[in-house]
Amino acid sequence: MNEPAPVPDEELAARAAAGDHGAFDTLVRRHTARMYRVALRITGSASEAEDVVQEAWLSAWRALPGFRFESAVSTWLYRVTTNGALGQVRRRKPTVPLDEGDAGVVPGPEGHVVSAEQVGTVLRAISELDVGQRIPLILREFEGLTYDEVAEVLEVSVPALRARLHRARVALLAKLGDNFRPGER
Repeated sequence: MNEPAPVPDEELAARAAAGDHGAFDTLVRRHTARMYRVALRITGSASEAEDVVQEAWLSAWRALPGFRFESAVSTWLYRVTTNGALGQVRRRKPTVPLDEGDAGVVPGPEGHVVSAEQVGTVLRAISELDVGQRIPLILREFEGLTYDEVAEVLEVSVPALRARLHRARVALLAKLGDNFRPGER
């Protein structure tokens, strides 16, 4: 027996905007884990990431009636989460680096390329990047968004995004120095 195709995000968002709490709950279940990963990698704190995601969902719920569907719902949610995480980071200085043992940190695709030790080293180095470099790197390399999607989330042009990513990668490699050489295990 075939399972029914999942309801598209856009339909769920439209139904939620009309007051369908079940549709909103489905969006929450579908996107919370990704939103949390982004918030965690930006803030470097599990508790702050949880707060950011909770606030992002509250903001999304309030803004849904005015959502014009000019971007994908997932892209919009990344933008809401990114803006919330940025606000959190700006409210506190300096940025708290990620711990190797930070609760809930599970390496993503990067875990297939480097050892667990190297993942910790890379995550710490990323947490030390300027937030303007960290966010595009997280969205592109860890979350797998396309250049167009990241540019839309950050509200910049694709060429500007490519320049930011280049600077972020150069800064990351400089921070990693001799601690990490791609391809070595």
